[in-house]
Amino acid sequence: MSELKFNTTEVLAWDLDRLDPLKSYRDLFSIPCVQEGEKSEEAIYFAGNSLGLQPKKVKSYIEKEIDDWARFGVEGHFHARTPWLSYHETLTEQTARLVGAQPLEVVVMNTLTVNLHLMMVSFYRPTMNRHKILVEAGAFPSDQYGVVSQIRFHGFDPHQSLVELKPREGEDTLRQEDVIKVIEEEGSSIALILLGNTQYLTGQAFDIRSITKAGHAKGCQVGFDLAHGVGNLKLQLHEDGPDFAVWCSYKYLNAGPGAVAGCFVHERHSKNSQLPRFAGWWGQNKETRFQMKPEFDPIPGAEGWQLSNPPIFQMASLRASMEIFDEVGMAKIRTKSDQLTGYLEFLVDQLPQGYCQIVTPRDLIQRGSQLSLRVKTQAKELQQRLVKRGVICDFREPNIVRVAPTALYNRYIDIYRLWQVLDHDAKNPA
Repeated sequence: MSELKFNTTEVLAWDLDRLDPLKSYRDLFSIPCVQEGEKSEEAIYFAGNSLGLQPKKVKSYIEKEIDDWARFGVEGHFHARTPWLSYHETLTEQTARLVGAQPLEVVVMNTLTVNLHLMMVSFYRPTMNRHKILVEAGAFPSDQYGVVSQIRFHGFDPHQSLVELKPREGEDTLRQEDVIKVIEEEGSSIALILLGNTQYLTGQAFDIRSITKAGHAKGCQVGFDLAHGVGNLKLQLHEDGPDFAVWCSYKYLNAGPGAVAGCFVHERHSKNSQLPRFAGWWGQNKETRFQMKPEFDPIPGAEGWQLSNPPIFQMASLRASMEIFDEVGMAKIRTKSDQLTGYLEFLVDQLPQGYCQIVTPRDLIQRGSQLSLRVKTQAKELQQRLVKRGVICDFREPNIVRVAPTALYNRYIDIYRLWQVLDHDAKNPA
């Protein structure tokens, strides 16, 4: 399918769906319906970058834990069908494969912003000469608010300590060479480089390996927010070598609203008990955890950053989705995602000139399963019109509609139907 030529016929969309090796996985998800009069139809869902759809197994996975709670009470920690004491460990191997890490380097815990702060406690250690944090301008609020509050907590001024990477005038996305240039020029004063590896608004994916290499060469710590990258891009965190990474699980990973998040800490830090951290009892040596000793002896690896015992119902939901990802593998997911996004790109280019502009990079290496469209008309009103036509995507200020074709449950005909709605809207302005 990599050599296919796109066209604007509906027949092509159906043919692509018929040949899709992942088509059966759509049946594993609950697709929302839209009501039009007495008729109910499946929605065309392109908002997996905000909230992924529910795997159908989630209900039974959570119900199993509810039943075990009723049967065992506190003894469920040891005697539940999947004992709660070690429940998070059932996700370790799958998570490591998903992000290209060693099992020692990953843990499922907390939420994204909590994990981000925990990592900055350990890896943002400013001094008078090296106190800056490098971020992309317009970073997701988890990153913006987090880094500013950390800078202030350490007694520095964000106006002096926050360095924001901005695109060149007239451009929407960052150039890789510009990112490296800033690191090389200002690296001696930068304590932490923290980028969203996929920029939430533009959909631009950054090169983790080269940024990490450049940062380490200047003595910087390097971390990434994978909120829009995990389950979307094929990651190789161990080989690429950042010091840490954090992510949420409710977007591409389909774990449900407010789902438990994840964290990566590179192996080279696994036994460094001298790293400052905010400690909690679930990060304590498993052999002595229930002895309640006053001395904190962290578990080697990412588990040592845990604070509290895991939320079992949330982990059950994530587990239902992770089994699907582990079965399919990110290589196959990325292949289909590139095809879906390429097909969407082709069709958007056929819309009347001036109606909208793709701001996401056209280079496949620099993007994942998202195209951000800057629309000429009111973007929020367009998004609402799309919803009325059964197409669910999302709006971001000031004029961006984000469309995220997701390989596990989106079809080529979904892309075609979206294009039909956009084409009608372009030719029949409100």
